[in-house]
Amino acid sequence: MKSLPSSPAALSGQDMRSFLRMLAAIAIPVALQNLLTTTGSMVDTVMLAQLGELTVGSVGLCAQFSSLLFSCYWGFVGGGMLFFAQHYGAKDGDGVCSSYGLTLSCMLTVGLLFCLLGVLAPETVMGLYTDKPELQAIGVQYLRIVGFAYPLQVLSMAMSALLRTTDRVRLPLIASIVSLLTNFLFNYLLIFGKLGLPRMGVQGAALATVISGAVNVLMLLAMGKATQHPYLLQIKRHFCWSKAFIQKYLLKCFPILCNELLIGVGNMVINIVLGRQSTQAIAALAVFRTFEGFIIAFFAGFTNAASILVGTEVGAGHHELAFARAKRLIVLCPVTICGACLLMLAIHPPLLTAMSLSGESFEICRSMLIIYTFVAVIRMCNWIQNDTFRSAGDAAFGTILEITFMYLLVLPCICLTGLVFKAPFLLIFASAYVDEPIRIVIMLRHAFSGKWIKPVTKEGLATIDEFRAAHGIKQKNAAELQH
Repeated sequence: MKSLPSSPAALSGQDMRSFLRMLAAIAIPVALQNLLTTTGSMVDTVMLAQLGELTVGSVGLCAQFSSLLFSCYWGFVGGGMLFFAQHYGAKDGDGVCSSYGLTLSCMLTVGLLFCLLGVLAPETVMGLYTDKPELQAIGVQYLRIVGFAYPLQVLSMAMSALLRTTDRVRLPLIASIVSLLTNFLFNYLLIFGKLGLPRMGVQGAALATVISGAVNVLMLLAMGKATQHPYLLQIKRHFCWSKAFIQKYLLKCFPILCNELLIGVGNMVINIVLGRQSTQAIAALAVFRTFEGFIIAFFAGFTNAASILVGTEVGAGHHELAFARAKRLIVLCPVTICGACLLMLAIHPPLLTAMSLSGESFEICRSMLIIYTFVAVIRMCNWIQNDTFRSAGDAAFGTILEITFMYLLVLPCICLTGLVFKAPFLLIFASAYVDEPIRIVIMLRHAFSGKWIKPVTKEGLATIDEFRAAHGIKQKNAAELQH
């Protein structure tokens, strides 16, 4: 049996300064890319706010449909990155290419399905999210056009995941900058009818999203070719799947898919309940989601870094190093997210005003931000641990925990407070986070146990028994795992 690496860095923990440099090299470009995307959403909201509070609320509800799309395809992103990172760490190019091709095929299927729903059945979609005809009418106009952007967004997400995992984190950032500038320009031209173009209002915002999505895809393809990326454009190698490989891929992806899909459905139920509150509350919720997007966008850099820094070492068989990195990420997470939330709370008043919130809607959104500041630290810690488990091969633990709490605790609380007791909006909103403090205790115990390290590569399997023996972990040995 191959022995674990014996370097001091692996056994006693990597130098903190070196670790932070590696973390920043991955996390900062990803966070910047996501922050740019969220900034684009905020600018969209500011521009659309000039068309009225109803428009802001309606497009915010359409964004919840986009969030359901995200939930449906993110399971494949999470599973794909597990395989990208571990095969890349093991220097297995064929494994990277095959897993990318399979991931891309599954994601595009989801994107095309949502495209058809948005373009052909927007009335049905809007009817799910709100019972207010004036909001439905605006949303139908938006969805008929923005639905064409869904396959483009899915394609760019798949390419970005591959590029980030294979040390090309700057390319998605550059593409996002160009895409964002394109979105700004066409939003201005098409919403308000500038430079001789028709004044399209909310339809103009949707068309600008489609155009910027196409630009993002073309930029990624062009840069991938220009830099001669070893995997992105190797189309023949993308579809070399054996039956055993597909089974292993789907087996690892299935818990993540169940997690994302069922959580997405659960979030849809939450949004359906919230979408039946007052018009002021719906407008405040739409603006809050933009602010929440900033925190998530910032934090997504950490989750991507966690997946890559931990997953590549597990794939290479360096399990002690992966374990040490995971524990350091758990410590860094609450500090960074707390700082980001406090900054958001400090600068929110002028931004809420710019988004046309005033009076009751302004106060509701301010209160939502205060509530979120308290719960975000715990929520993001749960998130980063779950992504770390997944990248190391343990896709089931966090999935079972999150789904169980969502359906046995969160949804009953939301439905009872919102539909049965007709509680104040802020109490309904707070009920969506009731599970987070309980889950973090369970997640931390699992994180420090080391049981989540479950490699899929032969290099990782060669050293897993020694790691488990060192930590007193009683699980199937490597020979049993291979079968």
